[in-house]
Amino acid sequence: MSLNISIIKAICFDIDGTLADTDNEVVENVAKHLAFLKFVIPHLDLQKFSRKMVMLVESPGNSFLYYIDRFGIDETINWLRKHLSPIGHKINTHSPCWVEGADVTFKKLATTYPVAIVSARSEQFTQEFIHQMGIIPYLCCYASSATCMHTKPYPDPILWVSEQLKIRPENILIVGDTTVDIIAGKRAGAQTVGVLSGFGEKGELLKSGADLILNDVNSLASVLLNYPRPSP
Repeated sequence: MSLNISIIKAICFDIDGTLADTDNEVVENVAKHLAFLKFVIPHLDLQKFSRKMVMLVESPGNSFLYYIDRFGIDETINWLRKHLSPIGHKINTHSPCWVEGADVTFKKLATTYPVAIVSARSEQFTQEFIHQMGIIPYLCCYASSATCMHTKPYPDPILWVSEQLKIRPENILIVGDTTVDIIAGKRAGAQTVGVLSGFGEKGELLKSGADLILNDVNSLASVLLNYPRPSP
């Protein structure tokens, strides 16, 4: 394990696939729109096929988001997606739910570390997640896609959190399920943990520079809280 626990002073969590089980919602939406395939391939496992399809476009999709952000047209794309894509709109209006056990882990870690959320989701979705999940008392700050000029995989939102918490980026741990989270963390100079509860796969997360790979955020509590911390 290359993670240096001794220098960690704060934790930033991604939402989708890390804290919230929204990835399954995406798969359900894709499965509904691919249901016609059952007539062509009766024995097709539609859920499994849909998940593979979503995972297949994850990396190209993240690259697309990176470039539209880079060229400053992300607001236009978001407007078009909101008004012209009924699938995306339905995903955003559903209430999120925790990855199993993540609520307990999040609150437990918040008693030891300052915690923040860094999401590439909209301001509205991020706020709704925070309020619906009842984590305001545990949260130091949060960054959505609207907080900085650029969102993940740019390091901007992580550097913004660093300024808010007055903690150097190298003392912050980024926890996420995709290469976008890992790349953003590395560009900010932070340490990173990749979790396999979302769409990210172990190989690609390690290739992106993850310092540690865990099955989910629940495993993070045992890693961090069992480490002897010096008295303040």
